[in-house]
Amino acid sequence: MFIQIIQGRCTRQDEMHSLATEWREKLSEGADGWLGGTYGFTDDGMFMAVIRFEDRDRAMANSRRPEQGEWAERMAALFDGPVEFHDSDDVSLLFEGGSDDAKFVQVIRGKVDDPARLRAMMTENPQMLHEMRPDILGATLAIEPDGTYTETIAFVDEDSARKGEAVMPPDDVRSELEYAMQGAMYFDLRHPWFETA
Repeated sequence: MFIQIIQGRCTRQDEMHSLATEWREKLSEGADGWLGGTYGFTDDGMFMAVIRFEDRDRAMANSRRPEQGEWAERMAALFDGPVEFHDSDDVSLLFEGGSDDAKFVQVIRGKVDDPARLRAMMTENPQMLHEMRPDILGATLAIEPDGTYTETIAFVDEDSARKGEAVMPPDDVRSELEYAMQGAMYFDLRHPWFETA
């Protein structure tokens, strides 16, 4: 799987949402390998898009379509300033990935010096994690070559997520979480929306 993350300040939220819907309705059919996306705004106006393709080649082929280029220019014009793009084909899934049933999504961006350790933390014992955090419906973890990562976690709802955060994990799990989350930034999407192929 290949994931692209797009983030930037955007106060024209209704227009951005409408443009995303337009892409789904008019351009998605020609986007070979497109799997879906998770979208939303933080309370302070940061737009986050986490877009999934089967692989990098298909994602790049989609970017080269003239109609995609025209659409991307319109999207860029809606941002208040610079836009960040992050690409990764080092993708791990928890519980088959995200979930369109989520009422709350948290995007976590950070950086580690041992990507294998981070990957193992998420994938080695999903059953234990499910028992410990039933509020988590699924997640994706995208790691860039320099160790920068973006984790997108789908929750049942925000209340359940906050209660889950208060549960003290076992010592070994806590130490791994502390390693992974040191210096990380959290982006809460309280009104996420989803598109699926």
